[in-house]
Amino acid sequence: MSKPPLTLYLAAPRGFCAGVDRAIKIVEMALEKWGAPVYVRHEIVHNKFVVDGLRDKGAVFVEELEDCPEDRPVIFSAHGVPKAIPAEAARRHMVYVDATCPLVSKVHIEAQRHSDNGLQMIMIGHAGHPETIGTMGQLPEGEVLLVETPADVADVVVRDPQKLAYVTQTTLSIDDTAEIVAALRARFPAIVGPHKEDICYATTNRQEAVKAMAQNCDAMLVVGAPNSSNSRRLVEVGAKAGCSYSQLVQRAENIDWRALEGISSIGITAGASAPEVLVNEVIDAFRDRFEVTVETVQTAIENVEFKVPRVLREPA
Repeated sequence: MSKPPLTLYLAAPRGFCAGVDRAIKIVEMALEKWGAPVYVRHEIVHNKFVVDGLRDKGAVFVEELEDCPEDRPVIFSAHGVPKAIPAEAARRHMVYVDATCPLVSKVHIEAQRHSDNGLQMIMIGHAGHPETIGTMGQLPEGEVLLVETPADVADVVVRDPQKLAYVTQTTLSIDDTAEIVAALRARFPAIVGPHKEDICYATTNRQEAVKAMAQNCDAMLVVGAPNSSNSRRLVEVGAKAGCSYSQLVQRAENIDWRALEGISSIGITAGASAPEVLVNEVIDAFRDRFEVTVETVQTAIENVEFKVPRVLREPA
């Protein structure tokens, strides 16, 4: 019995960004230098497949620094941590390596600079997300106010409307963030924004690729984890860009084939913390059921690379 034809649009760029790639290398190099176990505070990146693979190599994932023994190295995740965490690690004389994405660190530095200039910060981000917690934790309590939606802007209580600046989480929806920024500028005309957009290049590029292919697709699948902010934003962007069925899947086994009955085209992309092996797994699953023609939708070329910390580049 012949398979039905399917055009599979493959987003480019997709998958791992430079910050994620660097963070994973940091864990692998730490294991090579110091041996197992190496402790990691929070998931190094938000992807179960990646985390499980590192756990198999000897990484131990914990949520709090107090769960780490003082005689073993600890790594801080790519999302960043409040300033109090490395300070406590230093107080305990622990060996620690900061795997915070350099583009998140840029936001931390920016927030500190504005605070040093007497400005109260407003952060656009998602409450409870580790990146938001880490960025807000760069300054004393009350110095960073969180807004998640344009409606939140009307209710935020500031110290002085003439002395404000804003930063954003790096993995937000570009369009949604623009609406919040517009609301902030309307209410606080003197507010100072970042010199360069805080939403990172990888988030921007992946969202633009999804927009470029969404209207040609009967359905779209985003390979990524449910706790991955940038992956969930890709699902939302796909739906808003005209793809009526836009869903997140962690693995090929999570695909709802009944929902895809009768489709003739599908878009596939992956969040910045999803490895290419999982994308290939999904494509192979479609090849098993359809006569697949793959078309790549390329909207940008990425050649960004971040160096790992010097402590891991020195001889053991």
